[in-house]
Amino acid sequence: MFTGIVEEVGVVRRLERRGDGGRLTVSAHKVLEGTNLGDSISVSGACLTVVDIGVGQFTVDCMPETLTRTTLGEARPGVLVNLERALAVGERIGGHLVLGHVDAVAEVLAVRRGAPAWEIVFSLPEEIKACVAPKGSIAIDGISLTVVSVYDYAFTVGIIPFTLAETSLRTVREGLRVNVEADVLARYVQRALGLGDQIGSVAQGGSSGLTEDFLRRQGFL
Repeated sequence: MFTGIVEEVGVVRRLERRGDGGRLTVSAHKVLEGTNLGDSISVSGACLTVVDIGVGQFTVDCMPETLTRTTLGEARPGVLVNLERALAVGERIGGHLVLGHVDAVAEVLAVRRGAPAWEIVFSLPEEIKACVAPKGSIAIDGISLTVVSVYDYAFTVGIIPFTLAETSLRTVREGLRVNVEADVLARYVQRALGLGDQIGSVAQGGSSGLTEDFLRRQGFL
């Protein structure tokens, strides 16, 4: 569990492909303090397990799902990544609860440079449309941000100078691809509403969608 408050901006040193997965090494300093093998670190929004620690760097294993569903599959030496250690019990939650489970990849559509804040327009992935609302929370590359506006195809967030300076958004540009995680509370509400509709359908003699054929196709039978 994380909070979306970036502790440090690391730099990708290398991504070694291993079959469909890979091993990612990142230069870092602050997040290495107190970190042990097996600990979790959010790397640009993806929760990954530390498998090696060296001088000024750490290494994590990446499953095929991580490389195909996040921007880490495109990582190249020199790319900036946002880093945050897992939340410890009793610490402040300065942002919002972030699981480190990336829902989708969005694209920067426009950057409106204002004074003092900037506004960034992102594409709105279909997977999270129902979970994004004005004034709601969203994690962009592991950064806890507040949604300003939501449209059919896009949403916007406001970025203060501190966030620009202390995160990878310092290099934001049109066309940049970013990892997006919807607010976990919104995700569960969406799920509960969907189940409520299914329960109502069953009560009226309909089907819940959980059938023997479905279980067989998913490998449970």
